[in-house]
Amino acid sequence: MAERAPESRVDEVEDRLVTAVAVGEYLPGSRLPPERELTGLLGVGRVTVRAALARLVDRGLLETRRGRGGGTFVRTQWPDSSSEAVGRTMTARWAGIRETADAIALLHGALATAAAERIADDERGALRARLEDFRVAESGLAKQQADAVLHRTIIDAARNDVLAATLAGLESQVSIAAPAHLWGTAEGMAEMEARALREHEALVDAVCDGATVTAGQIARRHVGIDLELLERAMLRAGQVPARGQGGVEPSSRASSAS
Repeated sequence: MAERAPESRVDEVEDRLVTAVAVGEYLPGSRLPPERELTGLLGVGRVTVRAALARLVDRGLLETRRGRGGGTFVRTQWPDSSSEAVGRTMTARWAGIRETADAIALLHGALATAAAERIADDERGALRARLEDFRVAESGLAKQQADAVLHRTIIDAARNDVLAATLAGLESQVSIAAPAHLWGTAEGMAEMEARALREHEALVDAVCDGATVTAGQIARRHVGIDLELLERAMLRAGQVPARGQGGVEPSSRASSAS
Protein backbone atom coordinates (compact mmCIF):
# COMPACT_ATOMS: atom_id res chain seq x y z
CA MET A 1 0.00 0.00 0.00
CA ALA A 2 1.34 3.43 -0.92
CA GLU A 3 2.37 5.73 1.92
CA ARG A 4 -0.24 8.35 2.77
CA ALA A 5 0.44 11.65 4.47
CA PRO A 6 -1.57 12.65 7.58
CA GLU A 7 -4.51 14.82 6.56
CA SER A 8 -3.63 17.54 9.08
CA ARG A 9 -0.17 18.01 7.56
CA VAL A 10 -1.57 18.06 4.04
CA ASP A 11 -4.12 20.67 5.15
CA GLU A 12 -1.35 22.83 6.60
CA VAL A 13 0.82 22.62 3.48
CA GLU A 14 -2.17 23.28 1.26
CA ASP A 15 -2.95 26.42 3.28
CA ARG A 16 0.64 27.62 3.05
CA LEU A 17 0.83 27.11 -0.70
CA VAL A 18 -2.52 28.82 -1.21
CA THR A 19 -1.28 31.76 0.86
CA ALA A 20 2.09 31.92 -0.92
CA VAL A 21 0.24 32.23 -4.22
CA ALA A 22 -2.31 34.70 -2.85
CA VAL A 23 0.29 37.14 -1.50
CA GLY A 24 2.44 36.92 -4.61
CA GLU A 25 5.41 34.82 -3.58
CA TYR A 26 4.42 32.74 -6.60
CA LEU A 27 2.71 34.82 -9.26
CA PRO A 28 0.40 33.54 -12.02
CA GLY A 29 2.50 31.90 -14.71
CA SER A 30 5.38 31.10 -12.37
CA ARG A 31 6.65 27.59 -11.85
CA LEU A 32 6.79 26.17 -8.36
CA PRO A 33 10.05 24.56 -7.21
CA PRO A 34 10.32 20.77 -7.65
CA GLU A 35 8.78 18.58 -4.95
CA ARG A 36 12.17 17.81 -3.39
CA GLU A 37 12.87 21.55 -2.98
CA LEU A 38 9.41 22.26 -1.59
CA THR A 39 9.93 19.60 1.08
CA GLY A 40 12.87 21.62 2.38
CA LEU A 41 11.07 24.96 2.15
CA LEU A 42 7.99 23.62 3.94
CA GLY A 43 9.71 21.25 6.35
CA VAL A 44 7.53 18.24 5.48
CA GLY A 45 7.87 14.98 3.60
CA ARG A 46 7.56 14.56 -0.13
CA VAL A 47 4.34 12.56 0.16
CA THR A 48 2.72 15.46 2.01
CA VAL A 49 3.85 17.98 -0.61
CA ARG A 50 2.62 15.76 -3.44
CA ALA A 51 -0.80 15.36 -1.82
CA ALA A 52 -1.16 19.11 -1.24
CA LEU A 53 -0.14 19.92 -4.82
CA ALA A 54 -2.66 17.41 -6.15
CA ARG A 55 -5.43 19.11 -4.19
CA LEU A 56 -4.50 22.50 -5.61
CA VAL A 57 -4.44 21.15 -9.14
CA ASP A 58 -7.93 19.72 -8.53
CA ARG A 59 -9.05 23.13 -7.26
CA GLY A 60 -7.73 24.84 -10.38
CA LEU A 61 -5.14 27.00 -8.62
CA LEU A 62 -2.23 25.08 -10.13
CA GLU A 63 -1.64 23.11 -13.32
CA THR A 64 0.92 20.53 -14.31
CA ARG A 65 2.73 20.61 -17.64
CA ARG A 66 4.65 17.71 -19.13
CA GLY A 67 7.82 17.57 -21.18
CA ARG A 68 10.70 19.98 -21.46
CA GLY A 69 10.04 23.08 -19.42
CA GLY A 70 7.26 21.28 -17.58
CA GLY A 71 6.42 21.31 -13.90
CA THR A 72 3.74 22.76 -11.65
CA PHE A 73 2.58 26.27 -12.54
CA VAL A 74 0.28 28.86 -10.94
CA ARG A 75 -3.00 29.40 -12.77
CA THR A 76 -5.07 31.56 -10.42
CA GLN A 77 -3.86 33.87 -7.66
CA TRP A 78 -6.68 34.54 -5.23
CA PRO A 79 -10.14 33.09 -5.86
CA ASP A 80 -12.71 33.57 -3.07
CA SER A 81 -11.99 30.05 -1.85
CA SER A 82 -8.46 31.09 -0.84
CA SER A 83 -9.45 33.65 1.80
CA GLU A 84 -9.99 31.22 4.69
CA ALA A 85 -6.61 29.58 4.11
CA VAL A 86 -4.88 32.96 3.94
CA GLY A 87 -6.54 34.07 7.18
CA ARG A 88 -5.55 30.89 9.03
CA THR A 89 -1.96 30.95 7.79
CA MET A 90 -1.32 34.64 8.38
CA THR A 91 -2.96 34.75 11.82
CA ALA A 92 -0.83 31.83 13.02
CA ARG A 93 2.40 33.46 11.81
CA TRP A 94 1.72 37.15 12.36
CA ALA A 95 3.55 37.86 15.63
CA GLY A 96 6.75 36.30 14.33
CA ILE A 97 6.42 38.00 10.97
CA ARG A 98 6.31 41.50 12.49
CA GLU A 99 9.43 41.01 14.60
CA THR A 100 11.35 39.34 11.81
CA ALA A 101 10.34 41.96 9.23
CA ASP A 102 11.80 44.63 11.49
CA ALA A 103 15.11 42.77 11.66
CA ILE A 104 15.11 42.31 7.89
CA ALA A 105 14.65 46.04 7.32
CA LEU A 106 17.54 46.82 9.66
CA LEU A 107 19.80 44.34 7.87
CA HIS A 108 18.91 45.67 4.43
CA GLY A 109 19.78 49.13 5.73
CA ALA A 110 23.13 47.93 7.06
CA LEU A 111 23.98 46.15 3.81
CA ALA A 112 23.02 49.17 1.68
CA THR A 113 25.16 51.37 3.91
CA ALA A 114 28.12 49.02 3.51
CA ALA A 115 27.54 48.79 -0.24
CA ALA A 116 27.63 52.58 -0.56
CA GLU A 117 30.94 52.61 1.29
CA ARG A 118 32.57 49.68 -0.51
CA ILE A 119 31.17 49.50 -4.04
CA ALA A 120 33.79 49.29 -6.79
CA ASP A 121 33.69 51.20 -10.07
CA ASP A 122 32.77 48.16 -12.16
CA GLU A 123 30.00 47.28 -9.68
CA ARG A 124 28.44 50.72 -10.13
CA GLY A 125 27.95 49.99 -13.81
CA ALA A 126 26.52 46.56 -13.07
CA LEU A 127 24.11 47.98 -10.48
CA ARG A 128 22.85 50.64 -12.87
CA ALA A 129 22.36 47.93 -15.49
CA ARG A 130 20.24 45.94 -13.02
CA LEU A 131 18.17 49.07 -12.41
CA GLU A 132 17.56 49.36 -16.13
CA ASP A 133 16.59 45.68 -16.25
CA PHE A 134 13.95 46.39 -13.62
CA ARG A 135 12.74 49.47 -15.49
CA VAL A 136 12.08 47.60 -18.74
CA ALA A 137 10.83 44.29 -17.27
CA GLU A 138 7.17 43.42 -17.80
CA SER A 139 4.81 43.86 -14.87
CA GLY A 140 4.48 40.93 -12.50
CA LEU A 141 6.79 37.94 -12.60
CA ALA A 142 9.52 39.58 -14.71
CA LYS A 143 9.57 42.65 -12.44
CA GLN A 144 9.70 40.41 -9.36
CA GLN A 145 12.71 38.55 -10.73
CA ALA A 146 14.49 41.76 -11.76
CA ASP A 147 13.88 43.19 -8.30
CA ALA A 148 15.56 40.18 -6.69
CA VAL A 149 18.64 40.51 -8.92
CA LEU A 150 18.96 44.24 -8.20
CA HIS A 151 18.87 43.71 -4.44
CA ARG A 152 21.28 40.80 -4.72
CA THR A 153 23.73 43.09 -6.54
CA ILE A 154 23.59 45.60 -3.67
CA ILE A 155 24.08 42.83 -1.11
CA ASP A 156 27.09 41.48 -3.02
CA ALA A 157 28.63 44.97 -3.14
CA ALA A 158 28.48 45.14 0.68
CA ARG A 159 31.06 42.31 0.86
CA ASN A 160 29.87 40.78 4.10
CA ASP A 161 28.88 37.14 3.80
CA VAL A 162 27.81 36.90 7.45
CA LEU A 163 25.26 39.71 7.13
CA ALA A 164 24.08 38.35 3.78
CA ALA A 165 23.58 34.85 5.21
CA THR A 166 21.77 36.22 8.24
CA LEU A 167 19.45 38.20 5.99
CA ALA A 168 18.70 35.16 3.85
CA GLY A 169 17.85 33.13 6.94
CA LEU A 170 15.49 35.79 8.28
CA GLU A 171 13.78 36.21 4.92
CA SER A 172 13.15 32.47 4.80
CA GLN A 173 11.37 32.78 8.16
CA VAL A 174 9.02 35.47 6.84
CA SER A 175 8.43 33.56 3.63
CA ILE A 176 5.21 31.55 3.45
CA ALA A 177 6.51 28.95 1.01
CA ALA A 178 8.97 30.52 -1.40
CA PRO A 179 12.51 31.91 -1.52
CA ALA A 180 11.20 35.07 -3.21
CA HIS A 181 9.90 38.49 -2.20
CA LEU A 182 6.15 38.62 -2.33
CA TRP A 183 4.64 40.86 -4.98
CA GLY A 184 1.02 41.35 -3.95
CA THR A 185 -2.02 40.90 -6.15
CA ALA A 186 -3.00 42.37 -9.49
CA GLU A 187 -4.96 45.17 -7.82
CA GLY A 188 -2.55 48.03 -7.34
CA MET A 189 0.46 46.15 -8.73
CA ALA A 190 1.22 48.62 -11.52
CA GLU A 191 1.20 51.55 -9.09
CA MET A 192 3.34 49.63 -6.61
CA GLU A 193 5.87 48.81 -9.33
CA ALA A 194 6.05 52.46 -10.44
CA ARG A 195 6.75 53.53 -6.87
CA ALA A 196 9.27 50.73 -6.53
CA LEU A 197 11.11 52.03 -9.57
CA ARG A 198 11.40 55.49 -8.02
CA GLU A 199 12.73 54.01 -4.78
CA HIS A 200 15.14 51.80 -6.70
CA GLU A 201 16.42 54.86 -8.58
CA ALA A 202 17.02 56.73 -5.33
CA LEU A 203 18.65 53.71 -3.68
CA VAL A 204 20.96 52.99 -6.63
CA ASP A 205 21.98 56.67 -6.82
CA ALA A 206 22.79 56.71 -3.10
CA VAL A 207 24.84 53.51 -3.27
CA CYS A 208 26.73 54.55 -6.39
CA ASP A 209 27.38 58.06 -5.01
CA GLY A 210 28.70 56.70 -1.72
CA ALA A 211 25.90 58.35 0.29
CA THR A 212 26.00 55.84 3.13
CA VAL A 213 23.39 57.34 5.46
CA THR A 214 20.89 57.98 2.68
CA ALA A 215 21.36 54.50 1.21
CA GLY A 216 20.63 52.88 4.56
CA GLN A 217 17.54 54.98 5.17
CA ILE A 218 16.08 54.30 1.73
CA ALA A 219 16.75 50.56 1.98
CA ARG A 220 15.02 50.28 5.37
CA ARG A 221 11.91 52.06 4.13
CA HIS A 222 11.88 50.25 0.82
CA VAL A 223 11.73 46.70 2.16
CA GLY A 224 8.76 47.63 4.34
CA ILE A 225 6.62 46.79 1.31
CA ASP A 226 6.58 43.12 2.29
CA LEU A 227 4.92 43.78 5.64
CA GLU A 228 2.51 46.26 4.07
CA LEU A 229 1.40 43.70 1.50
CA LEU A 230 0.99 41.01 4.13
CA GLU A 231 -1.17 43.39 6.18
CA ARG A 232 -3.37 43.95 3.14
CA ALA A 233 -3.62 40.22 2.58
CA MET A 234 -4.84 39.73 6.14
CA LEU A 235 -7.44 42.46 5.75
CA ARG A 236 -8.67 40.95 2.50
CA ALA A 237 -8.96 37.61 4.29
CA GLY A 238 -11.10 39.22 6.98
CA GLN A 239 -8.44 39.43 9.69
CA VAL A 240 -7.15 42.58 11.39
CA PRO A 241 -3.34 42.49 11.77
CA ALA A 242 -2.09 43.40 15.23
CA ARG A 243 0.34 46.31 15.19
CA GLY A 244 3.34 46.23 17.47
CA GLN A 245 5.43 49.07 18.80
CA GLY A 246 8.13 50.45 16.50
CA GLY A 247 9.13 48.10 13.73
CA VAL A 248 9.40 48.54 10.01
CA GLU A 249 9.04 52.02 8.58
CA PRO A 250 6.10 52.19 6.14
CA SER A 251 7.17 52.14 2.52
CA SER A 252 5.96 55.03 0.40
CA ARG A 253 5.43 52.66 -2.52
CA ALA A 254 3.06 50.58 -0.41
CA SER A 255 1.17 53.19 1.56
CA SER A 256 -1.19 54.31 -1.19
CA ALA A 257 -1.25 51.29 -3.50
CA SER A 258 -4.43 49.28 -3.24
